[in-house]
Amino acid sequence: MPDRLPLRAFTSPPWARQEPTWRDAKPALIEAALKRATARPSGNWFVVAASREVVGDRPVGRTVAGREVVLWRGPGGVPVAGPGSCPHLGAPLCHGAVAGGRLVCRWHGLALGGERFGGWSPFPAHDDGVLVWVRLDDVGGEEPLPEPVLPARPVGRALDAVTTLVGRCEPEDVIANRLDPWHGAWFHPYSFANLRVLETPTEERDRFLVEVVFRVVGRLGVPVTAEFTCPDPRTVVMRIVAGEGEGSVVETHATPLGDGRTAVVEATVAHSDRRGFTLVRRAAPVIRPAMRWAAARLWRDDLAYAERRYALRSRGALPG
Repeated sequence: MPDRLPLRAFTSPPWARQEPTWRDAKPALIEAALKRATARPSGNWFVVAASREVVGDRPVGRTVAGREVVLWRGPGGVPVAGPGSCPHLGAPLCHGAVAGGRLVCRWHGLALGGERFGGWSPFPAHDDGVLVWVRLDDVGGEEPLPEPVLPARPVGRALDAVTTLVGRCEPEDVIANRLDPWHGAWFHPYSFANLRVLETPTEERDRFLVEVVFRVVGRLGVPVTAEFTCPDPRTVVMRIVAGEGEGSVVETHATPLGDGRTAVVEATVAHSDRRGFTLVRRAAPVIRPAMRWAAARLWRDDLAYAERRYALRSRGALPG
């Protein structure tokens, strides 16, 4: 292939004849990495939406650990968040309207802003440019932080897409899935080939380092080396550290909804130094749906993994 193209021809054995990975995917190793991840501070911040979902002319409703949350854009486009129930008679504020940067309840016209009103008090909110976060101190139960723990993203121009799916599991089951890179080429043969784990986490260097080919079409793919890290207890970040798109990240955020249900919010932030990437960015409205489709395809499988883990864990039958 010419160097100007990121695709490379590759060979790989048929699915059933690839090297088994079960001996390397030690339950104790995965659980130790999960334990370290879930012990990290989050400052009580939860991912609730893509930045593009929170617009200026209407509110957005979300649920976090059984708590109704409403979000909208206040003056200057700053995100505002608060309880989702109107303090007057309990109307669903997500069905309200935004006027002059204030949220207006449709039942009786009560207008709410970024200040306390009776028993209704806004929550801290943060827009990192790709995702919107809300801080819920009574849900998180940790020492609050002024901002969420944000992973480093590509510097300069990038293309981002956000996908959300919901599964019958808890955040730790989602994180455990991502802390098992060995399942990639077995469980997702349509996306990954020739996967090899080069490095496993230790107390001193808490990351997985993985060599893999991202399949594109037929025997053409993009070979990369990627690391997996957990900046907070509900996030796993895959970062390309060598190969095409170096510096690009895939952030997997797990937000508890309550009653054993979790939202997986995955943000893909792609970057390339190739001159042609400028054209890719210009075609973002066409490319983003394809990026979301690819992420959703993977997570339909991975949610089955997480849901199975949750079901086994709930009845004390999880191996290892």
